[in-house]
Amino acid sequence: MPEIAPANPAVNAGPAGSSAAAILLMLLAEDEAAQVLSRLDPDEVQQLGTAMFEVADVSEDEVDGVLDTFVGRARERTTIGFAADGQIRTMMERALGAERAENMLARITPPTRSSSLDSLKWMDAKTIALLIESEHPQIAAIVLAHLEPGVAADVLQLLDEDVQADVIYRVATMGTVSSEALDDLERLLLRQVNKAGSSGSAPKRGGANEAAQIINSTRTATEQRVIRQLAKLDKSLARVIEDEMFVFDNLNALTEKDLGALLRGVENDILIVALKGCDPNLRNKMFGCMSSRAAQSIQDEMAERGPMRLAEVQEAQKQVLAIARNLAQAGTISLGGKGEDYV
Repeated sequence: MPEIAPANPAVNAGPAGSSAAAILLMLLAEDEAAQVLSRLDPDEVQQLGTAMFEVADVSEDEVDGVLDTFVGRARERTTIGFAADGQIRTMMERALGAERAENMLARITPPTRSSSLDSLKWMDAKTIALLIESEHPQIAAIVLAHLEPGVAADVLQLLDEDVQADVIYRVATMGTVSSEALDDLERLLLRQVNKAGSSGSAPKRGGANEAAQIINSTRTATEQRVIRQLAKLDKSLARVIEDEMFVFDNLNALTEKDLGALLRGVENDILIVALKGCDPNLRNKMFGCMSSRAAQSIQDEMAERGPMRLAEVQEAQKQVLAIARNLAQAGTISLGGKGEDYV
């Protein structure tokens, strides 16, 4: 929940942050306060509710200070937010690409109408799993695509192991969700059919990136089993998801011993290109795993080559990651596991 800072930092406005928001809310009529609460996320409601109990005996001076801060902040508001939708979408697409931008916007764009999908974020993983365990895998996939990756991973692991890969496959290949599928989900969550008659385009969810985020949040054993089963359904899609799961910067998690073993398996011509534009900490760590002579030689070669095309760098990094996966499958190196896994 954003902090409510004093309009003038030199003035001590008393309570701030959640406490200030709680005071403002308790000054409203019950109906008005209820409207505010209905627009908050579950964790925000919990945080604000706790703060409301804590400020029950607030002094008059503290209330005045919060009101002064609120009025000051209100006067400082500009028109920057008007017609911002198009500008935000353009920035997201340029930064993330069309598909990832659409997935991100679907998560962060304020809803224009009430939807039963909002009720998902108020449920725990076990409740959601019980709701969808007997449903068609496509419905389960739509539900997972509307959850945060961590929650979706918990739900996935509660489903029957035989359907987990199928559900992830459907998340990765979902794209635009049909009105009929949304109607089925409305029926599932509200036990009634809510006709999708509102205007606007159908939401687009899922994709390989979202599927990868869900799998990345599961336990290692689940991750490995789902990927194996997914490869039987669609080998090329499984590889795309693996690429999304394990990116070049993840090599930073390797031990120096494993990183050294990887570097010995990569040709210098590939490594020189792959290191262009990568995280400086990772680059320095790799140099530290080489002899000073070898590291200096690669640095000199990188300087001589000058700027390189992004596509060329990304392709070289993919080759390094492919070598890393092969070494991991052979047991030569370890790519690291989830924190709760022990052997």
